[in-house]
Amino acid sequence: MTTLSATDTRAPAGGTPVRLGTLRAMLRLHRSALYVWAVAVAAVAALMLWAYGSLADPAVTAYQRLKACDYSCAYDNGAYVAFKDYSLYAHYAVTFVPLLVALWAGATLTARELETGTAQLAWTQSLSPARWLAAKLAVPAAVITAGTALLVVLHHLMWDAGRGANSLAWSDILVFQANGPTTVALALFGLAAGALTGLLLRRPLPALAVTFLLTGALAFVLNWYRAWFWPAVTTITPLKEGPWYGGLATDRGVVDATGNQLPLPRCGSAWGPSTACADTFDRLHLTGFYSDIQPASHYWPLQLTATGAVLALTALTALAAFRVLKRHTTGTGGAGTAAKEAAV
Repeated sequence: MTTLSATDTRAPAGGTPVRLGTLRAMLRLHRSALYVWAVAVAAVAALMLWAYGSLADPAVTAYQRLKACDYSCAYDNGAYVAFKDYSLYAHYAVTFVPLLVALWAGATLTARELETGTAQLAWTQSLSPARWLAAKLAVPAAVITAGTALLVVLHHLMWDAGRGANSLAWSDILVFQANGPTTVALALFGLAAGALTGLLLRRPLPALAVTFLLTGALAFVLNWYRAWFWPAVTTITPLKEGPWYGGLATDRGVVDATGNQLPLPRCGSAWGPSTACADTFDRLHLTGFYSDIQPASHYWPLQLTATGAVLALTALTALAAFRVLKRHTTGTGGAGTAAKEAAV
């Protein structure tokens, strides 16, 4: 493994660290990961550009033709299916980028360098532990933010171009996350969580597993509760129409003649005057259904609220990583201890 060299990190006569040298050493040390990341971003971007430029319009035309003749005429099934399949691949690719980043960060960002002594060696060559960790976070954060943001923008273009082809709705879990900055925030959280677990565990494989679980758990919680990140809108529909199922729903129930909102009665799975629920509806004097939903117009408030929450957790995680590093290197001999560990 390439280590931080003295020429890269030595301070000049004025005492100012050579930040450019630190950056070069950082990029050399993790150049394999950088190459893999660049290739992955380029491949996913090419897939979405192809779907956007070549597949979306034929798919929309095919689906609109099918709708116009009430699903009973011939249409270009190949174009329709191709766009649906490749856009689904793009949904998954962009959605799971944060977990891939978390795997790499947990395995190599801090744990491997602590295990092999590369970090301790760097601390003895005019690079303080705090600056070492700052470089470990700042440089990958810039690269990850640029690449993930590019994928998010291209994904939104692809999805928007294919909306006329009955593509997944904005509220679908895959589309909601891949279409906005939440994906970028989750990627940065994976990076910070990887640094923290690496400092705590100091072994790549355990750090990898814990970071994966932490990032996956946060993504799960975020998607499970995303409908509650912004005040919902109440929609009331007549009994014969049934509950409203558009957007993200936070609550559903029935409305009586006085306007009171009640839970859905347990009388069956259907509604209307000819169903098993008719007697129950009449007895309760029900007039309609209510649905508390997040409409499409609430997409950006939901996105930005979720992104802010994840970025706040990311900042706290990064702060915890610096505190753990300080506790590890203060009061135990500082650079002297680092030199002994490096020698071992």
